[in-house]
Order: sequence, then C-alpha cells, then structure tokens
Amino acid sequence: MPLMIKLNPITSHSQNLPYFVPKPVITSCLISSKFFMPSKFPSNYKLQADNLKKPFMPHGKVLVQNSHPIPQEKIEIFKSMETWVESNILTFLKPVEKCWQPQDFLPDASTDGFDEQVKELRRRANEIPDDYFVSLVGDMITEEALPTYQTLLNTSDGIRDETAASLNSWAIWNRAWTAEENRHGDLLNKYLYLCGKVDMKQVEKTIQYLIGSGMYVGIEKNPYLTFIYTSFQERATFISHGNTARLAMEHGDSKLAQICGIIAADEKRHELAYSKILEKLFEIDPDGTVVAFGEMMRKKITMPAHLMYDGHDPDIFDHFSAAAQRLGVYTANDYADILDFLVNRWKVKELTGLSAEGRKAQEYVCQLGPRIRRLEERAQVRSKEAPSIPFSWIFGREVKL
Repeated sequence: MPLMIKLNPITSHSQNLPYFVPKPVITSCLISSKFFMPSKFPSNYKLQADNLKKPFMPHGKVLVQNSHPIPQEKIEIFKSMETWVESNILTFLKPVEKCWQPQDFLPDASTDGFDEQVKELRRRANEIPDDYFVSLVGDMITEEALPTYQTLLNTSDGIRDETAASLNSWAIWNRAWTAEENRHGDLLNKYLYLCGKVDMKQVEKTIQYLIGSGMYVGIEKNPYLTFIYTSFQERATFISHGNTARLAMEHGDSKLAQICGIIAADEKRHELAYSKILEKLFEIDPDGTVVAFGEMMRKKITMPAHLMYDGHDPDIFDHFSAAAQRLGVYTANDYADILDFLVNRWKVKELTGLSAEGRKAQEYVCQLGPRIRRLEERAQVRSKEAPSIPFSWIFGREVKL
C-alpha cells in the first residue's frame, strides 16, 4: 500500500478537533509465485563504466500510461464529502505529541550506554537468517518510497492538495497520513544501519532508483480506484509487517518484533480509515463504486515498489517478492484473503439495484478470491525447485527463492 494543508489565517470547521491539526500560519501485487533464474550482475557489484556516464533514466519504464478524468458529477461526490471526512476520517490521525517516534525503539546516542545497546542489537540480529533481512529490507525500501505515494494521491481528481498546504479535509488527511507513514521507513532504515547485516549503500541506491522511477498502478486520476487501491495496500502492509514481527519473535528478537509490530498497528489504523471511505462511497454511489472495484481488481493490485532496482538486478522486485512469499511474509493467498475480506467488509454480495455493469463487477469480485487460490494451488504443483539468488542488499550472499 500498500495524503495532506495550506493554512490561511482561517480556522477549520471545528474548533475542538481530536486529531492532527496543522499549526496555523500567517499566509497560506499481487506477489508473483513463480521463480526466476539467477541474475547476471557482476560478482563485485560494480556498475559498468559506461552506465556511470549516462543521465538518470527510470528503471522499468511504464510505456503505456492512461489518464482518464472522471465525470464532474463524480468529482462533486468527493467535494460533498469534505465535512464527513473531517468528522469521520481525520479522527483516525493521532496528535503528533501522542505518536511514537523512531527514537523510542532505538539505542540512544546521547547516553553513555549507546555502544552497549548497539552491541546487544547486533547480537540479536546475528541470530536472524539472511532471507529474513532480504524481506525486511524490501519492506523498508517500499516504505521509504513515500514521496511517490503522496504524489500518486495528489494526481486524483476531487481529493488532491491544490496548494501543498490546503485546508481541504482531503488534503489534511493526505499530508498527515504521509507524516505518520514517514516514521516507518525512518525506523526500519535506522535499525538496519545499526544491525550491520546489510549493505546500506546498496539499499540507499535502491531507494533512490525507486523514488526516481515512481510507480504506475492504473489509478488514472480516479479517486474511486485510489481508495480501493489504498484500502488493499494498507491491509497488505499490515499483514506483511505483522508477519515480520512474528518471525522476529520466532528468531528470539523481541525488540525487532516490537518495531515491526508497532508499524503494523499504524498500517491497521490507516487501513480502517481508507476502508471507511469506501463504505461511505458504497452508501452514496453503490453502482459506481462496485464498478470501480471490479475495474481495479481486473487490473490487479500492483505492489507499489514494482519498479524497484538496485543498479544490478533488473528483477530484484520479483526476487524479493518470491523470498517474502517463501517465508510467509506476504503470499498469493494473502492477496486472495484481502480481497475476500474487503468484499465482506463492504457487503458487496448484498448490493441490490445495480446496473448490468454493476452486477457484472459484483459477480467478478465476489468470485475472484477462490479463483486466485485455485490458480495458486496449480502453480505450486507445477513449480520447480527454487533457485538461490544473490542479493546486493546483503553483500551478494545468496538467498533461496
């Protein structure tokens, strides 16, 4: 999943908001289950000299990109929801002073015991296998590409932040959601730096490549598709971080489990907010919303880091995804479970009075989860022995996919 305010010298609609309020200013994937052959990047992990002379170009460029604005009457639906968003969605945001911060879970460099705290962190990390760190690094890189996700939200009609400091409720949510999510990448990045198990320069390069490349998930400026996508993605990240917490505990690292668990809790809270937006849309415009749900699922929920690249392995996202699936961090079955969960949460099966297009979309999404599971079962039967792949993130050590 896997959003933000401009402040003129005016106040919000409510004077007693329990959620994040900006300080006034004077002026205003499905994860693939197939396995891939080993990458052919140099064992010394150095780029070819000619590549160093080329200007930056996005890796894995998306050549066909659509942008279809929705009709004005649909945009008006989202504008009409602004007061509802203030009362029902902004309440999911926590006041900054009550939010956890990365430093709450990391060794304190200002204390005399910092060196010992780091040594203890590294001792625990040494008991954790490489495949776990590949999955954790992939999760962290995905979190660090947050600028792209805020950009994506601001492409959507009817909900974008027109000034980068708008007081519109959608814009407030967008920025404050981004601010809360920003802590996730910060925390995991600092942990991985301190643990000494990963090649941070390679990780940092991957982050830069990914942000520079962006993402394309077929939302096409459509806020219906945007909120279906974010509802799905937030639940996916909740599951992923929850599973990394579970695995960390199994490896005896309760501190790392706490780190992953606190991030998962944030993702769950954000998932509830996005899902509530869809509940309201199903109430206001059931036909348009179920048609959008069907459209998004036909396109498939592409993971936000699908253009990931480390400078060496052009298939590193697929390799990371396969490693995460083998570990049980995020799987094809999780994808199907999320779809079924959302179908039930939004009571899609119970919708009546739909158009022919709406009924077709309803039938499609309600039957898709079982279809995905059957396809995955067949793929597992056909799959061959998984290869081992070297990952630059862990100094070229190999991990079985």
